[in-house]
Amino acid sequence: MRDHPRLPTSPGFWRSPLRGTWFTSVLGLVLLVGITVLFVTGLVSYAAYNPNLSRVNDTTPDKGLLGFYLFSWPTGPVWLYRFTQGLHVTLGITLIPVLLAKLWSVVPKLFTLPPARSVAHALERISLLLLVGGGLFEFTTGVLNVQLDYVFPGSFYPLHFYGAWVFFGAFVAHAVLKMPTAVRAVRGRRLREAVRSREEVRSQEEVRPREEVRSREEVRPRDDDDLVAPDPDPPTVSRRGALWLVGGGSLLLFLTTVGQSLGGPFRRTALLAPHGGADPVGGPNGFQINKTAAYAGIDATETSAEAWRLVVTGRTGTVRLSRAQLLQLPLHSSSLPIACVEGWSTADQWWRGVRLRDLAALVGYDGDPPDVFVESLQRHGAFRRAALRANQVADPRSLLALYVNGEELSPDHGHPARIIVPAAPGVLNTKWVARLTFGDL
Repeated sequence: MRDHPRLPTSPGFWRSPLRGTWFTSVLGLVLLVGITVLFVTGLVSYAAYNPNLSRVNDTTPDKGLLGFYLFSWPTGPVWLYRFTQGLHVTLGITLIPVLLAKLWSVVPKLFTLPPARSVAHALERISLLLLVGGGLFEFTTGVLNVQLDYVFPGSFYPLHFYGAWVFFGAFVAHAVLKMPTAVRAVRGRRLREAVRSREEVRSQEEVRPREEVRSREEVRPRDDDDLVAPDPDPPTVSRRGALWLVGGGSLLLFLTTVGQSLGGPFRRTALLAPHGGADPVGGPNGFQINKTAAYAGIDATETSAEAWRLVVTGRTGTVRLSRAQLLQLPLHSSSLPIACVEGWSTADQWWRGVRLRDLAALVGYDGDPPDVFVESLQRHGAFRRAALRANQVADPRSLLALYVNGEELSPDHGHPARIIVPAAPGVLNTKWVARLTFGDL
């Protein structure tokens, strides 16, 4: 069975002349850097939600030791989350051709028999299965989330969070085991090319010392027999050409994705992003949105001037403010973007409204303001409630916004009032705000 040429367990089944240690090692070294950046920026994205502040912010309960690194998310620079999450999403999509090429290059090893030759080999095979399975799971769920296709069971956040730790653990173990081989393969290719060039220069020499020939042969690393086909088909493209093809695919994905993070005129180049292309409408409110008022179930009668009141609760009690009363308070302006976990962001918009710290002062917090719990008129869906840390409340750029770009908020942008906080994930910039509760959470 193992040697039957029509079965994938047979070395003769795999006949591509491209497979080899050098080809796999180059792809592996690219992934070593790229996946490390993806993991770090993914953890940073999780920290941006301030998951230790309130359970409504934490969609990954029982994280235990996996939350050891968490810190209070800062409010500056204002483009911080826009950069880190844009990098995370854009790099993840860009690396897809590299990941697929790497998996293709080593697929014969997945069918090697016997499956385990020793305990150490069995552990290596298990880590390989976790690596391949975890990589496919993380990239697939990430792409589906970016495309707003939630076809996987359960919440994206815990699935992606725990999957990332499993995948990265297997990735680190694999990198430790294979790094020496990868470095030798890449350096060995350069040595072979250097030796070949020297041989061409000396090709007219009639005699060379036997010791010199032997020493050159000793530095020529051999391809891993598990990767090189024993009976390869005739080559149609070189390994360098295959790498250029993979790199071209990654470049194409980069150019058709990165525009959603850059915003402005670059958004039109984000052909593969659901929030790419032109802004939805013109005018001051004509910039990208995530959830419409209709999707959130917001009834216009609830947001009318007669019906809507903002309830603010704190140390000295509760006050109820109409929109007209809010407009009598000191108004301030901030130029801030909106950046979302799917990797898209808006250009800076000019927001105007009441500072959160001024609202805290209305209910007894004249000095340093505390945390705040924000509740929306939205009745269903994730993040209809959110918590903000005291440093976010205290920042003078953090507003309960009433206007954007000189015009009242549209219903889809959160009329009659919404939160806007520098450097916070978009879902924490709650729309259709109904209640603010100040105090230690």
